[in-house]
Amino acid sequence: MENEVILGKIGAVYGIKGWLKIHSYTDDPQAIFDYSPWVINLGGKKQTVEVSEWRRHNNGLIAKFADISDRNDAQLRVSAEILVSSDALPELPEGDFYWRDLIGMSVVNESGYNLGEVSDIMETGSNDVLVVKANRTDAFGKKERLIPYLEDQVIKNVSLESKQIDVDWDPGF
Repeated sequence: MENEVILGKIGAVYGIKGWLKIHSYTDDPQAIFDYSPWVINLGGKKQTVEVSEWRRHNNGLIAKFADISDRNDAQLRVSAEILVSSDALPELPEGDFYWRDLIGMSVVNESGYNLGEVSDIMETGSNDVLVVKANRTDAFGKKERLIPYLEDQVIKNVSLESKQIDVDWDPGF
């Protein structure tokens, strides 16, 4: 499968009949079950799985795979990443993008200074934050910058075509 997207992770075994706890990374946690097939990745070994049943349990989700019948089989899948093809994701309206599209983009301030490359995105209570890995030759000696994702205020433009994010940000900060 090309262009895989991580939608979640398999947690601990639940019960003796092969059920597993599911940690969903989708906005609506239950939406992870809208995607199929799942490919699970554990230590570089990938396997396609079919979710035969799922349900909410307390504040989380649990699922049963068609090929797993007991706790021992389920234990072999604990900590695996849940992947789907990016083609399975819904098309977005013009001008919208997924957060994953920002990873690897150059971040340039209004003066034309290249602040580095987006290496990660952190979710905080008030706004998301771009983790920008600075260039090796950064004039300000920075290794990493945390830039709040505040549209219009800090983020001025995101260009998927040129893979660049324009920001209003002081390179010394």
